[in-house]
Amino acid sequence: MDLHSRYPALSDLKSRAKRRIPHFVWEFFDSATGAESVTHRNRAALDQILFQPAALRGEITPDISTTFLGRDYAAPFGIAPLGMSGLIWPEAEMHLARHGAAAGIPYCLSTVATRTPEDLAPAIGQQGWFQMYPPRDDGIRRDMLRRAREAGFHTLILTVDVPAASRRERQTRGGLVQPPKLTPRLALQVAQCPQWALGIAKAGMPRMKLIDSYAPDIANQGTLPSTAHVGYLLRAAPDWDYVAALRAEWDGAIILKGVMEPEIATRAAHEGIDAIWVSNHAGRQFDGAPAAIQMLPQIKAATQLPIIFDSGIEGGLDILRALALGADFVMMGRAWHCALGALGGQGPAHLHEILARDMASNMAQIGAKTLADLGERLVNLT
Repeated sequence: MDLHSRYPALSDLKSRAKRRIPHFVWEFFDSATGAESVTHRNRAALDQILFQPAALRGEITPDISTTFLGRDYAAPFGIAPLGMSGLIWPEAEMHLARHGAAAGIPYCLSTVATRTPEDLAPAIGQQGWFQMYPPRDDGIRRDMLRRAREAGFHTLILTVDVPAASRRERQTRGGLVQPPKLTPRLALQVAQCPQWALGIAKAGMPRMKLIDSYAPDIANQGTLPSTAHVGYLLRAAPDWDYVAALRAEWDGAIILKGVMEPEIATRAAHEGIDAIWVSNHAGRQFDGAPAAIQMLPQIKAATQLPIIFDSGIEGGLDILRALALGADFVMMGRAWHCALGALGGQGPAHLHEILARDMASNMAQIGAKTLADLGERLVNLT
């Protein structure tokens, strides 16, 4: 089967994945919060970024390779962390870690994934990043760092834009609670998705194994919102003192994820941070935020640190848009899980090829031979 003829774009993968993933899981995975207006702002703002088409440039073979934090990558994109990844598709973390290692792109494991750093140690190769939701307890924090380091994860991501659980009304209406419990309504949805159900039966009911290892005796989960989980009873809302403590305890690169304020990016360099990750959490935390891409130029102007971008990316052209406006690297989370939901284990490699082909085709259209050429091909509409 020629996958490119049947699924030439991310939208095709998303459409198929939606049919193969139970509705209540899809609502958890695909939803934002509030009226989900940030999702629309992210899309509309990206669509406003235009490039000048080029003619009479001769043959162009674009180079999409890059270097980020001292490491060479064949493409400027990677796999972002996503909580409860293994609920969205069975063994998602293992599939994605293996693809990252094989393709030579970063794979970032979430604190609230369904696999631990130790589980993925054999799969990550040299591409392991670990995302931390900051534990309140110093001992737990140090132990998490130890486990990630010993498992081979070399880059630490501190998520800084989740001070409290968001409401995610659509997720609540879908019926998913933490930990997952199958009601008759949800069981019927599972029965309609046999590949997902068989995979879950084989892998076991997804749970947050890393978090569970630190909270085996917590019994008051019912006091949490339905969109929260036991991890919220362990985590803190970090401040600069927390960043300083983390910097003292981790000897690899540290990236702050969820930055939308230029002043945060400016100070981060003085605090020993290695890179900034511009993101509005794809609208999953706060519905009143500006589009993340709108903040990227301001943050770029405020810091010399390398910049990662996410939020609203739906294809290779969007990756080029973010790079042209100042990002050095782009991460995607939902897209890789749509690929898994659509095609199982062969999905990530197919999505990777879609993105790379889309980037190369669009770069040829605008006469950009390298990623460094993108900025000068932007159209200024103001």
